[in-house]
Amino acid sequence: MSRLSELFATKKTNILSIYFTAGYPSLHDTQVVLKSLQEAGADFVEIGIPFSDPVADGPTIQKSSEIALQNGMNLKLLFDQLKDIRKSVSMPLILMGYINPVLQFGVENFCKMCEETGIDGIILPDMPMQIYLEEYKATFEKHGLTNIFLITPQSSEERVKWIDSQSSGFIYMVSSYATTGSTTGFGEKQLAYFNKIKKSNIVNPTVVGFGISSRSDFNIACQYSNGAIIGSAFVKMLGESSDLKSDIIKFIKDIKS
Repeated sequence: MSRLSELFATKKTNILSIYFTAGYPSLHDTQVVLKSLQEAGADFVEIGIPFSDPVADGPTIQKSSEIALQNGMNLKLLFDQLKDIRKSVSMPLILMGYINPVLQFGVENFCKMCEETGIDGIILPDMPMQIYLEEYKATFEKHGLTNIFLITPQSSEERVKWIDSQSSGFIYMVSSYATTGSTTGFGEKQLAYFNKIKKSNIVNPTVVGFGISSRSDFNIACQYSNGAIIGSAFVKMLGESSDLKSDIIKFIKDIKS
């Protein structure tokens, strides 16, 4: 059983995922952030691959990506930083980014390095699902890499069912059709969308992302799904931190308490 499958099999609710950008705030902070998140009690982590044109991300994550690239972060260096991570970090780890850096790195090589470093899954929001199924699925599966698909409030019932039929791990429920960090909290339309998905009898677990920055947001999202993802608020905290480990532990404690 994969780490992701084991997590969702053993913990059904209040699953907390954290997103951060690799190479931010400093180039070599990746291991410190991951180890601190595990110690603090995060359930799984999305490691952002910095990219020069992160169209789905709001200003906070865009800025962190820009700084990470200026710091010298790239996929080769990220895999170097992760090569021994499984000696100290056991929670599921997912890489999240855009398809262009993966294509430049080489899809086969990328999946091979994910397997070697213990990466469990990948989220590439701008990769068309049909392209994945036709061209890359076999390669991902050969290396034990779970591809996570996204649904939005605009996703039709038919598409949600199709994504569910092609998914493993979990389905990423984007809370609104907006960039990350551009909204906070949830309105009536979002709650109606959450409720619709909750009642749709999909097979895979769901995790809500976008617009979650507080314990209250997290708790509301978890009423309708298996868990929630916090990105922009965490990245903002990293940029302001003077002591990464203690600030990360406090951040997670404040969300989960």
